Amino acid sequence: MEGLGHILARWIRDGSAPNDIDVTGINASRFHKYQSNIEYRELRSAEALAETYKVHYPDHILSTCRGAKKSPFHDRLKLDAQAYFRDVSGWESPAWYAPLGEKAEVTRESFGRENWFPYWEAEHRACRDNVALFDMSFMSKFMVQGNDAGTFLNRISTANVNGECGEITYTQWLNETGYMEADLTVTKLEEDKFMVVATDTMHNHVLSHMRRRLSASHHVFISDVTGAYAQLNIQGPRSRELLQSLTYHDMSDFPFRKAEDIDIGLARALCMRITYVGELGYELFIPVEQALHVYDRIIEKGKEFNLQHAGLRALGSLRMEKAYRDYGHDIDNTDTILESGLGFTCDFEKSQGFIGMEHVLEQTTKAKADGGLQKRMAQVFLHEHEEPLLHHGEIIYRNGEPVSDVRSASYGHTLGGAVGLTMLERQNTNGPITKKTIQEGTWEVKIGNEMYPCTISLAPLYDPKSLRIKV
Repeated sequence: MEGLGHILARWIRDGSAPNDIDVTGINASRFHKYQSNIEYRELRSAEALAETYKVHYPDHILSTCRGAKKSPFHDRLKLDAQAYFRDVSGWESPAWYAPLGEKAEVTRESFGRENWFPYWEAEHRACRDNVALFDMSFMSKFMVQGNDAGTFLNRISTANVNGECGEITYTQWLNETGYMEADLTVTKLEEDKFMVVATDTMHNHVLSHMRRRLSASHHVFISDVTGAYAQLNIQGPRSRELLQSLTYHDMSDFPFRKAEDIDIGLARALCMRITYVGELGYELFIPVEQALHVYDRIIEKGKEFNLQHAGLRALGSLRMEKAYRDYGHDIDNTDTILESGLGFTCDFEKSQGFIGMEHVLEQTTKAKADGGLQKRMAQVFLHEHEEPLLHHGEIIYRNGEPVSDVRSASYGHTLGGAVGLTMLERQNTNGPITKKTIQEGTWEVKIGNEMYPCTISLAPLYDPKSLRIKV
């Protein structure tokens, strides 16, 4: 096994991270500024050391350095909605909500179902069947402005992000060797104004990726606006009805991937029709000074729709059923965009192309010659057993031979079993990974000492054609 010293030496020599080792857990860009504070380092370092040889339960939450960041909704969510909070890059963010009459507490940590499992299931089903509200204020948000903002972002993005104003684009960012660097959205607000939204864990990674590719000739200005906007996501089949009851804007004329300011009460919010849960839904970016006003209006009107709060556990299970990727968890710097199943974001016709494009084209050509890719991301689902849970690292077998491990997982309350994502990989001598390869194999996953049959799928098992999203 290669040591950290050798990894860093290669990193320095090559000018970029090695693409054969996942460095997301050792990359200095993973840290946030407040984590350099002396108090943080004293408290968290001591706790981390004390936790080293304890049993690492999958939902265990560290207790030190809490409350460093809070969204404007924190007190409402804690006192009125009974949220159970976890540390999300320093933010206090709801993991799940306890129903009335129950305490928001974990009674006993376990690798199995804990006491809050039914609360989580109720939130998941509320989003699938009705409408749910998520506090996503922890998401990283950057405003990129200037005369060259469009061409700059288009160059570092695989997709064409410099299209029409008011358009949201899901895209990947690659490095110069063609490997993955970020997974995010870019929204064109004006000809010279864009908003980049990324996951919290990749905050400084995304920011540094942009800054390192700026030159003195670029008329581009990058501002971190994460704390300037609170974010509420309204998701589910009845989200349009709820939002329409709150605004004078015509939500029937608000297509998928559209972004526009709308009125809610006395406030203005940037509304984006986009989803990370696989349902009709909207994301509201609200100036912090008007955030509580908007939240209170939503909650009051939401009573007519049986609106339910939902936390990060529900977000995770909903996105996992749809096989949505999350950079730093199930995809990383060792993966290419084709292997990750995200080649559909590539626009090879852009006038300036995109960083890493030649490597994507090279892999495309090789895959065609070989009859497919040697490495592909797929969904894994325990279709015969409802009780077992998947967490991370469980080994997957094909015809009795180990082929991969579970990179991330959750429980698919709609599908009816544990579900996760894995990167299947075969040696060149065994041929490429194709639908036929998967269909002809007998697949199992090892959980503890038990082997369970599982389904492997290259396409999402939930709503594979995304009909629910675009309704």
